[in-house]
Amino acid sequence: MRHSILNHDVIVIATKNAGKVKEFAHALQKLDKSVESLLDYPQIPDIVEDGDTFAANARIKAKTTGDALGVPVLADDSGLRVTALNGDPGVYSARYAGEDATDGENNAKLIQELQRLGDNVEREDLGHLTDGSQIMSKAQFVCALALYDPATGLFLEAEGTVDGFITDTPHGIGGFGYDPLFWLPSLNRGMAELSQEEKQQISHRGDALRKLLPLLEQGQ
Repeated sequence: MRHSILNHDVIVIATKNAGKVKEFAHALQKLDKSVESLLDYPQIPDIVEDGDTFAANARIKAKTTGDALGVPVLADDSGLRVTALNGDPGVYSARYAGEDATDGENNAKLIQELQRLGDNVEREDLGHLTDGSQIMSKAQFVCALALYDPATGLFLEAEGTVDGFITDTPHGIGGFGYDPLFWLPSLNRGMAELSQEEKQQISHRGDALRKLLPLLEQGQ
């Protein structure tokens, strides 16, 4: 039996992040569905993301929103794992510099933590880019997706990743979150320098969606 989300004209995304909404809308065009988000449902209170993994937080957001609205909901939890920081900021990526931190504040704290680490311990020397930017650490973006159907109580889930490096200076003005500091050696460009189409092809969110969509279309 096909997932009941295919019976709805609208796919609700459990996020208030306008950047994520834009990426999902672009990626889900193939299903010929319009996309709404929590920005369209201000009556739903802020969701407490107290899971200890990306997957757990995605399930929390999807179920809370789906039960409140009575429709299938897609949620993601994504973030940055920095090797030199033992995987931090991880599930705290969006609030690394505080509960209401801006992207700029989170990026600034990340650089400060890596610089402080370099001042106190011997950090692996990863060299510099041709523009003189220092490569500060290996890193990985992670995205966990959870599609919840309140009619059945079931989830469809997928996880995507992309590997790269953190640089001490931003590259590009696109994207959001930590994109300006995330360098992609395979493309020799920063994540924030990519077009929407290019980012969808290589990003952690694009990777997770490519894994989820076949499950949805097959009704598994």
